[in-house]
Amino acid sequence: MFEEHKNSIEISSHPYAHERRRHSRYPFTATAEIVEAKSQMRVQGRTSDLSLGGCYVDTMNSFPVGSIVKMRLTREARTFEAQAEVVYSLLGMGIGLKFTEVDPEQFRIVEKWLAELSGEMLPEPELQQPSDQSCPSPRPGDEVCLVLNDLITELMRQGILSDAKCRAMLQKLNRTGRAMSNSARA
Repeated sequence: MFEEHKNSIEISSHPYAHERRRHSRYPFTATAEIVEAKSQMRVQGRTSDLSLGGCYVDTMNSFPVGSIVKMRLTREARTFEAQAEVVYSLLGMGIGLKFTEVDPEQFRIVEKWLAELSGEMLPEPELQQPSDQSCPSPRPGDEVCLVLNDLITELMRQGILSDAKCRAMLQKLNRTGRAMSNSARA
């Protein structure tokens, strides 16, 4: 039985083992902090994908296959913490992690992220922009401003636009909306 388990680790530690994955993976960017349980060595990186069963973390420093780690992923205002096992390690590139112990409340965070990524659920409104960064109160004909505001916000949520770029675009949209509104009153 140990040999059977050992072989599955060797197979799953191969970087092309994605054919054997049980869960769909989605591109996902979050900051990652990983601490190896025995040595307490800490590394930081960024996720590049996420599934219900694990994630891949881009990091220059890595841990050997089989290492047990505590991990924390942070994206926007949400943080996910779990224990994981390193299932593959690419020196100087990153590590593949399989979640091994996840508190039910923490697991709901991953489920929400994945539902948002798969399009099953709209992102939670925790990313509400300050009122000075969105369009002024709509008047008839201002629907374009509202649609652009929603589009820019959605591009940021999906990681296509950076937070800074999104905020700059929303501020510019707000200034343009105010200018249009003022000229319509005159």
